Amino acid sequence: MTTATLANPTVAGRVDIGLVDCDIHPTVRSMKDLYPYMPKRWHEHIDSFGQRFRQAFVGSTAFPKATPALSRRDAWPEDGGAPGSSLALMQRQHLDANGIDRGMLYPLFPRGTDERNVECGQAICRAINDWQIEQWLELEPRLRGTITVMAEDPDGAVAEIERCARIKGFVQVAMTTRAIEPLGRRRYWRIFEAAAHHGFPLGLHNTGNNGHAVTGGGAPSFYFEEHQAVSLSMHSMVSSFILEGVTEHLPDLKIVVVEGGFAWVAPLGWRMDGLFERFRGEVPHLKRRPSEYLRRNFWFTTQPMEEPEKPEHLREMVNWMGWDRLLFASDYPHWDSDDPRYAFKIKLSEDEKKMIFACNAKAVYGDRL
Repeated sequence: MTTATLANPTVAGRVDIGLVDCDIHPTVRSMKDLYPYMPKRWHEHIDSFGQRFRQAFVGSTAFPKATPALSRRDAWPEDGGAPGSSLALMQRQHLDANGIDRGMLYPLFPRGTDERNVECGQAICRAINDWQIEQWLELEPRLRGTITVMAEDPDGAVAEIERCARIKGFVQVAMTTRAIEPLGRRRYWRIFEAAAHHGFPLGLHNTGNNGHAVTGGGAPSFYFEEHQAVSLSMHSMVSSFILEGVTEHLPDLKIVVVEGGFAWVAPLGWRMDGLFERFRGEVPHLKRRPSEYLRRNFWFTTQPMEEPEKPEHLREMVNWMGWDRLLFASDYPHWDSDDPRYAFKIKLSEDEKKMIFACNAKAVYGDRL
């Protein structure tokens, strides 16, 4: 499959959109790139004290990563900087080369979403949002931005959503997926209500540190363990949204699970439904079976692509969850990023291509796309 064969449906009044990438990671060359968008107070604070997260490490993520900057070898800009810090290289290496018509920016570093100092974290989140606009969206019309907010400060998060809703270019709201408490808890509902009010989906990419290991059994020995366990944390997050009642309270809220895999989606629904009859007295706020909320409110990105030993099993997985629930994502420029031409190991029909590569994203993001 080449990009020329991808769907190219016409949208009235807009350029045709045939290929949407729902996960591209831009980054700064250094923290100082954000200083023009922050009050001087926070420049001085960061220079003097640095950032503090809910983990033992200061100069690293919770688990040291096995590859520099998590990225592919050819993604380092020739003029210096980290992978994802050069718009020109991203345009040449990814947007142009792969025929990307729309790309969702999802900043991961630097992080304000799980900073211990709440005011500092909000200042960083706001700076990241303004940096996206000025350094990326205003320079490249194919890109769209993500509003990053701090879950542990709902008042500040709502204010930032309100501010960014007036700025053209943003398409979703993001926060850490590993917060202090499961994201379905009521302490976070005001954020979800603000997102839904403005028609923003939640774009939830696995990220953040809450002081606990990513696995249920403690800190792993290997990066291999930590990396694959990320998907398990997304299972818990989805269950929390459903069982705590978020999706009953906000039936129109759209939630995109980014970089969490998708083979687990149908079995999760089966398991929750199987237990629902026994436990429904504990959750009377649920008016539907859990799988119905799962099917109505959630979408999932293709990266990391599931690769069963028998490729035809991939088709069965997608049949179970629904072809309209899957959005293409590359995860550029990370080492395990996917090329849209080779991501699927099965032959897709033209209708299936249209849904995954463009139409499903249009259904989620609407006119903001």
